[in-house]
Amino acid sequence: MATIADQGGAGQDHDAPPSEADIRLVISASALGTVFEWYDFFIYGTLAASGIIGRTFFPAGNEMLQTLLAWAGFAVGFGFRPIGAALFGYLGDRLGRKYTFLVTITLMGVATAGVGLIPSYEAIGMAAPILVLLLRIAQGLALGGEYGGAAIYVAEHSPRGKSGFYTSFIQAGVAGGFILSIGVILAFKSVLAGAAWDGWGWRGPFLFSIALLAVSLWMRLKLSESPVFKAMRAAGERSPNPLVESFTYPGNLKRMLVALFGIAAGLTVIWYTAMFSVLSFLQTTMRVEETTAQLVTGAGALMGVGWFVLFGRLSDLVGRKKPIVIGYVMTLILLFPIFHVMAAAANPHLSRAAEHAPVIVSGPACAYSPFAAKQADECARLLEYFSRKGIAYSKQATPVTSVSIGGEPIADHSPEALDKALADAGYDLARVTPGAGNIALILIAILAITALSGITYGPVAALLSEMFPPAIRYSSLSIPYHLGTGYFGGFLPFISQYIVARTGNPFAGLWYTWGITLISLVITVLWLKEDRHGHVVA
Repeated sequence: MATIADQGGAGQDHDAPPSEADIRLVISASALGTVFEWYDFFIYGTLAASGIIGRTFFPAGNEMLQTLLAWAGFAVGFGFRPIGAALFGYLGDRLGRKYTFLVTITLMGVATAGVGLIPSYEAIGMAAPILVLLLRIAQGLALGGEYGGAAIYVAEHSPRGKSGFYTSFIQAGVAGGFILSIGVILAFKSVLAGAAWDGWGWRGPFLFSIALLAVSLWMRLKLSESPVFKAMRAAGERSPNPLVESFTYPGNLKRMLVALFGIAAGLTVIWYTAMFSVLSFLQTTMRVEETTAQLVTGAGALMGVGWFVLFGRLSDLVGRKKPIVIGYVMTLILLFPIFHVMAAAANPHLSRAAEHAPVIVSGPACAYSPFAAKQADECARLLEYFSRKGIAYSKQATPVTSVSIGGEPIADHSPEALDKALADAGYDLARVTPGAGNIALILIAILAITALSGITYGPVAALLSEMFPPAIRYSSLSIPYHLGTGYFGGFLPFISQYIVARTGNPFAGLWYTWGITLISLVITVLWLKEDRHGHVVA
């Protein structure tokens, strides 16, 4: 059976192979551009986890609703990534890799800076969230073209046998964007603390993207077009309509479906759990002091960057499929234990209180809706109270509404009485700063989950580049990748937070990650085919 690489794919020797200096420039410019572009995209999510986006741009009065709306805005950007993938994929296959991702990075930088200039909801009302959503759409369109262009550009410059290693720096660049977003936020907060940060200082990281855009354009303008695309153009082998041909080329639709459900969906839910879910879990659920949570998460993510390069290089030796399958299996085994270790280390008093003094809410209906401005009955209002506090609870069906904490019935259901009852039961809801030993445990947990992300994500740029014919590679790679990452990953913070709000279980949102990973594992094992050299089989 033929492999895609046999058709003139990525990672081949070319008539005039790039020099080592050319390769270094290609990798550094592409990877740094990826860092900057994902910084632009992630700065919103990093600040959404702290609550600033919700408080500033969305209606006041319901903190949980603000949080969900902020994460919905985060998801909207991801929702438009597939459209950007189709548009810029077409342009990349027709006009070239280089100039297409110059356009995408410019659009991203301008849209990001624009978010930092939008007045608050208090100042301009509903125009504020509308403008935020429009700029998030622009970011999503830009990112839909960026990743595929950068991954393919590096893969098509890579000599045979090094594609996994070279493209792993693109994968690490995605994590680098998240790390940079935290670092820039902490830098601005160190200068603009307290009221200045909450009032207007948080806008600085958005405006900082203009400087990053200038650096990215300067570096990428120095690049030449990829040798594979130049060869296709010279031979007149470009596809007349790469978007249509992506769906009609023999066997390509099946490859796109495997790339979507087997690869993109699985790796992205693990990645977003390792980054945004960890940050949100520490800040919101475990009530770790905000700056401490950001420092620890950023440090853990930085320590974990090497996993992407390690497993990308390993995939050159053992094939792309094996590390990904092993990573999926290990995620199914270790996901919940890792978060339980993190919880116990982050806030041991709160964890012990939840274990020894469980909260039970009983009532005839208890139909709690996180989106409701006012809950329908007393039971739902109790659930809303505990949800806003971040307190785990369980529900029981009884004729009369009641609540117990540690087995003790609480007759007075006013917020003041419930606050006192929780405090008496050992629930300390103040922000905490874990000790050095506990921070070390949190870092170990983060390093473990970033390893799960690295083993599944590190080989992927090389795998996807090899998976599709060169003439339609940009489109065929970008569409399933951004459908998978956009919808399965981009909606993860919103879906997992909604599950937590509805169930009262702070770990329940992880079932979304677990379920998607299981589906991706089955599809990858059954339908991703490799030959004995680790090449994707057509």
